[in-house]
Order: sequence, then structure tokens, then C-alpha cells
Amino acid sequence: MEFYTVKRGDNLTKIASMFHVTLDRILEWNPQIENPDILFPGQKIRVSAPDMHGEYEPFPGADFFQSSVTSPVIEAMGYRLIEEGCSAYAGGPDSQWSEADRKSYSKWQHKLGFSGHDADGTPGRRSWDRLHVPAVYE
Repeated sequence: MEFYTVKRGDNLTKIASMFHVTLDRILEWNPQIENPDILFPGQKIRVSAPDMHGEYEPFPGADFFQSSVTSPVIEAMGYRLIEEGCSAYAGGPDSQWSEADRKSYSKWQHKLGFSGHDADGTPGRRSWDRLHVPAVYE
């Protein structure tokens, strides 16, 4: 399991213990966490090292892409979409999943030849693996 969904009553120490990692590792893998004492139910926390084969972010799962999710992975994805000519951003991407991200990703899916539900802007493993989002190490 690469990500854990925070439940009511969770804290980072408890999550780290559940996955047999240190609190420092959890914080290293989740640079978007500004205050380790504040978590929200539904928040996604990376609980294992990215398996990047050296350079790319692994697919975090379709449920990762929700408006409540903030992650540097989303921002890195946005910049890759811009590089691929698939931008629907008014300014530029940021770390919060948004409608602009969904529209940009839909453009990417169409560029790959997907249509209908397969091009709704929600990343799937096949399209994600072809986007080659750079690994986020921060």
C-alpha cells in the first residue's frame, strides 16, 4: 500500500506505527503536510517510499484525485500536462486537485486516443504511466 486514507482520530504517529515506519519518513514522503498535528478525515498520506524505478511517480490510485487532496504530485502532474500541450490552467498548476487539473488531464486522455468515460479527466493507470510524472522527492 502506498497511500493511507486518514480516518477520524488518526494522527501521524499512529499511522507511522501502523505501517512500521518512522514519523520522519512519513513527513519526508508527505511534504504537503505543513503541521504534523493537523490531519483531516479523507486526506491521503503516503505510507511507503515511492516506487519510481528511479524517476517517475507511481500511479496513486483514482481515488487520490479529489478536491480535498493536496500533494506536490498533483503540481508535478500539472507541469507535465503543460509540457504535453494539454493545459487548461488559467495561471499554472498548484498542489490542490482542481477542475483545471481535471480538464487538463482530459485533454491528455483525448491526446492518447481515449474517449467517453475513459477521457473524463480522472487519471487511470494506463494514461498516468504514459504521462511520466517526475518523482517528487521533497
